[in-house]
Amino acid sequence: MESVVELEINVAQPKLAELFADPRNNPLWMDDLQRIEPISGQLGFPGSTYRLVPKSGPFTFVATVVTRELPNRLALTLEAKSVSVSIHATLERLSDTRTKLISHETFKFKGILSKVLGLFSGKAIRAAHSHHMEGFKWFAESCP
Repeated sequence: MESVVELEINVAQPKLAELFADPRNNPLWMDDLQRIEPISGQLGFPGSTYRLVPKSGPFTFVATVVTRELPNRLALTLEAKSVSVSIHATLERLSDTRTKLISHETFKFKGILSKVLGLFSGKAIRAAHSHHMEGFKWFAESCP
């Protein structure tokens, strides 16, 4: 299953890329995330891993940064017991003060039960993805 969100954000591309690529910012814009816990590597750089600990719910993900080509691209994977998520973010410069963020997420469900649940959860997953990206936009535009 795939979800794509595109947003125009009133922040210069280099600054927006730095804000998006720093996992320490995630709890500031993901309202369902309690904290991140570094596991290995230099946080936010290729090969680094960290845990995303939710405020509630069953999904604790381990994130691995795959690509960091700032200010243009960032890719990471999220792994949980029942699902893998591949995230590719592209940041396109629109002007000196505006950037288009394109977030593309691909979900792969593990096991029969997870695959069946995945078939019925597409709408909720897309809504959550959109909500997170709107949260990031608000966060980025409110940073000094």
